[in-house]
Amino acid sequence: MKETTEAQLLALGPAPDSPRTRQAIFVYTPLCGTCKMGARMLEVAAAMGAPLPLARLNVNYAPLLRERWRIASVPALVLLDGEDAVHIEYAMRSVQHLQRLLAAHAAADVRRTSDTE
Repeated sequence: MKETTEAQLLALGPAPDSPRTRQAIFVYTPLCGTCKMGARMLEVAAAMGAPLPLARLNVNYAPLLRERWRIASVPALVLLDGEDAVHIEYAMRSVQHLQRLLAAHAAADVRRTSDTE
């Protein structure tokens, strides 16, 4: 999973004639133990063949995206369709759950919600 920055994500604004890109962003803080476990589960899911791009973002250095996406806690897996956060998953339940979630998002079958609603 590659590290990304807020500036990089904001620079990916919509291109006029290109299809919307689906991707997943793992939002974390470096000192969070649960974040480390969630990152490891996502790394395993990616090694098993994640169907879409996956990156990690340190929320401490992403105030604009934290506000835009309304990140309530970390770890969080933000599923993006273009610039729009269509789902935020806060519960990193299992590798299988994350793999199903990523596959559903790649197939555009994810509700526009967060898992706490």
